[in-house]
Amino acid sequence: MAALAYIICALVWGTTWFAIRVCIAPGGYPEFAAAALRFSIASVILLAIWALGFARPGPRTRRQLAWMLAAGVANGGSYALIYSAERHIPGGLTAVLFGTFPLVVAILAFATRTERIHRAAVIGSLISVAGIAIVFSDRLRVSAEQAWAVAMVLVAVVLSAIYSVIVKREAKDQHPLATTGAFLATTAVVLWIVSAFADARAIPTTLPYEPTVALLYLGVIGSVLVFGAYFTLMKRVSLMTISTLVFLQPMIALVVDALWEHEVRLDLTAYLGGAVVLAGVAINVFSTAKRQRAL
Repeated sequence: MAALAYIICALVWGTTWFAIRVCIAPGGYPEFAAAALRFSIASVILLAIWALGFARPGPRTRRQLAWMLAAGVANGGSYALIYSAERHIPGGLTAVLFGTFPLVVAILAFATRTERIHRAAVIGSLISVAGIAIVFSDRLRVSAEQAWAVAMVLVAVVLSAIYSVIVKREAKDQHPLATTGAFLATTAVVLWIVSAFADARAIPTTLPYEPTVALLYLGVIGSVLVFGAYFTLMKRVSLMTISTLVFLQPMIALVVDALWEHEVRLDLTAYLGGAVVLAGVAINVFSTAKRQRAL
């Protein structure tokens, strides 16, 4: 189950980058409204599943509900910052900056005593960050004026690490889909508020075909399925193992772009960087598995 959930997360999140571009392309949906609609669709589906008697138990105390709402606010803030930053810096640079996610997770997990962090996992994460930097080495230049966008991505990394630690600690006895429902509904509310102030264009009155198909994919597969798988994974493996997903997602996204967008080409640097990324992920995952078998 853990292996299946990990594969689903890596493959689906690796394709959402392309789907988001289709969704918010000219003639499509406004950026923040698109994100809010994505998570609203997911929340309605999850609410229907819960109303039919499935996805139980959910948060059962005010404390548990408060923590899930806090996690959702952190996720909404993270998405808003990433969408804002990517208006000004390349996606490749964002991928490299988000490669610091496992290291931030390690600090927070250690500080909150959520789990022990081992040297091999940190080393593996550093190797994977280097691999991502190699892959996107041609897109790392940034001007002084773009420094604030870099700062926004780094804050988004911290917010994502915070919600991951919260869910790991506070949602142990909840059904993953119930956790997902409370989490994404809160995320949607945050993004609707941001959309009201930040979107420069309105939602189209006539639904555009391709952006709407992309939006439905993001809402159903890219939210209900993938976050359900993510929170299932939370119950079964360490946070450091889960955090390696941030290294695989841009690699898969690069392959998707090469297949669907003719201007994207994979060269020797991409293959070399990909090999380094996979080596770092392997060190992280297999060192964790070895410790679990020893226990």
